[in-house]
Amino acid sequence: MFYITVIKHYQSGKQMTVFQAKAFRNHEMVVFCDDAETGLKAIIAIHNTSRGPGLGGCRMWPYESEEEALQDVLRLSRGMTYKSALANLDLGGAKSVIIGDPKKIKTPAMMTAMAKFVDRLKGGYIIAEDVGTSLADMDLMREITPNVVGTTKGGSGDPSPATAYGVFVGLQASVQHKLNRKNLKGLKVAVQGLGNVGYNLCQQLHNEGVDLIVTDISEERIAQAVKDFGAKAVGIHDIYSQDADVFAPCALGAVINDDTIHQLKVSVVAGSANNQLYRSKHGEDLYKRGILYAPDYVINAGGVINVFYERSVYNKAVSYAHIGQIYDTLIEIYTLSEKHNIPTSEAADRLARRRFVSHNKHEDEPLDAVSKAR
Repeated sequence: MFYITVIKHYQSGKQMTVFQAKAFRNHEMVVFCDDAETGLKAIIAIHNTSRGPGLGGCRMWPYESEEEALQDVLRLSRGMTYKSALANLDLGGAKSVIIGDPKKIKTPAMMTAMAKFVDRLKGGYIIAEDVGTSLADMDLMREITPNVVGTTKGGSGDPSPATAYGVFVGLQASVQHKLNRKNLKGLKVAVQGLGNVGYNLCQQLHNEGVDLIVTDISEERIAQAVKDFGAKAVGIHDIYSQDADVFAPCALGAVINDDTIHQLKVSVVAGSANNQLYRSKHGEDLYKRGILYAPDYVINAGGVINVFYERSVYNKAVSYAHIGQIYDTLIEIYTLSEKHNIPTSEAADRLARRRFVSHNKHEDEPLDAVSKAR
């Protein structure tokens, strides 16, 4: 069943409801889903559909509280609106989260129940893979609802290579703008996270002669990167202080924070992770330190661009040509940043807001990205 409940949290000693939460502002719809038979507890957030239906991945994560899950889905859905707008897609922004450890409680029946909830939204939300869900899950959901992208059956499959390609192109644009270098050979890039996207990015950078420094929570993935790319392996807490040209966060969110920002010795931050800035002020801090930041929802848009083209007859060449435009979008953002003497994070927000209709005067207020979920 669908249900709406009041999730309370505390701010400055005052009890607040979801409608008062800052992250809730400007959301068109937030749906809480509960299926007692399968144990599914999920939240679907649709932020803005002025450009088209809301598209966003389904994340399954063992959140410590319902409040944490709500905050995550609200921030992520808002980010999808901005991502689609800057990618010039006829899509809005949405996201969903399932509360629970996918390794312990996820079942086909639970994914089927989730698909039924998605289907009841009549195309207002288009679901895709995210952390904790898989291509197999999307294939299963596709049997229940047509509002699924990124499937292996008639779709474009795993979006990770497309996302990694977009990050690679964005990194090229950032290096060209900041370091005036078109050739990446000999560049030092510190990659945090060797999941599907991070590892694919490493492969592309290695092919260009980049010297890689890597870390991950998986020793196996690290060992493979050392073997395949001749990468230098460092500890998870040591990645921030490496002498490198570029820091590429490809795992956790909120990694640019008060504890890490002063450790950075790089000229560029360009990676695939969502919500890299712990708070909006950290975008300003990077700008003041002279570190060029590639806004995450711009540089990691390759995946959503790729699945967008599933809405017609999928053509990989056409899709990847569109992903290549991330280069030009970032250059436009960097130029806007310099012209108005503002952080690149703010320049990206301004450019995005030009491309979708906002009906709330508070839309210009930045949201702090405090979720650390992958």
